[in-house]
Amino acid sequence: MESRHRAMLVVSDPHGRKLFNLGDPHFVTYLRSAAKPIQALPLVTSGAVRHFGITPRELALICGSHSGELQHVETVAQLLRKIGLHESALQCGLHPPFDVETARCLGPEGVTPLHNACSGKHAGMLALARFWQSDIERYLDPEHPVQQEIRRTLARLVDLPVSEICIGVDGCSAPTFALPLERMALAYARLANPEAAGLEAPLCAAIAEVTRAMREYPEMVGGTRRRLDTDLLRETGGRVLAKAGAEGIYALGIFPCSRFPEGAGIAIKIEDGDERRARNLVVLEVLRQLRLLEGAALDKLSAYYSGEVKNHRGMVVGVVRPCFRLEGT
Repeated sequence: MESRHRAMLVVSDPHGRKLFNLGDPHFVTYLRSAAKPIQALPLVTSGAVRHFGITPRELALICGSHSGELQHVETVAQLLRKIGLHESALQCGLHPPFDVETARCLGPEGVTPLHNACSGKHAGMLALARFWQSDIERYLDPEHPVQQEIRRTLARLVDLPVSEICIGVDGCSAPTFALPLERMALAYARLANPEAAGLEAPLCAAIAEVTRAMREYPEMVGGTRRRLDTDLLRETGGRVLAKAGAEGIYALGIFPCSRFPEGAGIAIKIEDGDERRARNLVVLEVLRQLRLLEGAALDKLSAYYSGEVKNHRGMVVGVVRPCFRLEGT
């Protein structure tokens, strides 16, 4: 054995009961981009989605970390036009598209803020600021009405006072939230079944609208080529809500099924922040052990599950394997 990645995870029901865990369920880390479906909820509850005619496809993009493909860039631009803003209003910064082919065709000179994986989220925040006639320039300030409402919504989902949710700065400059893993799992359990937790009717309706958009347009949540979020949403037939975050975070909502009649939430953290070798393997292994992913669906995701390590000549010189067992599975 040459290297080791350590995973921590929690599986929770919508009432906060821990069903399974690995490592420390109280470990506090940042939710990163796994927060995006939650950050989109105030856009729906406020009425801004209806006001601007934001479509489910656009809403899915707002919840996603897109690959920067043409369809993503055009959709963000279209969303900004609806709210009367230009791409210059985006404060997410620049990075090459996640999609390798798109990045190769564009080259460094062709990259714009629209290609940023978080540009949809930022367009959604700007839409809410526009709807409330709030300051556009300061939309990322933690004290801005948009960010305060996002934080209140998250606090409601995780049963914590707003004051106990610490804030950091995400890669795209938006506020991101530090939570114990068990609270992240609780949030996703409630995204999968908000009624079970007794959440207010408007919030339940907003959650249903957001999760439906993600399941109907999985290619807008990730991309068309090798994005686990997209492929899990598609290959599970929408039974699993999937959203990755930076630094080894992954969150899943399991909609009510025979295995979990009230649904469940899963929060995963790869302690060293790995996103390439261990995280996808752990995600799929957890779903396999929980008997939520098997047969044809697991076969179709085999490229993520092989764990092959190749050298610069393309030779397979090793393999990354999951080596944990969830008790009771």
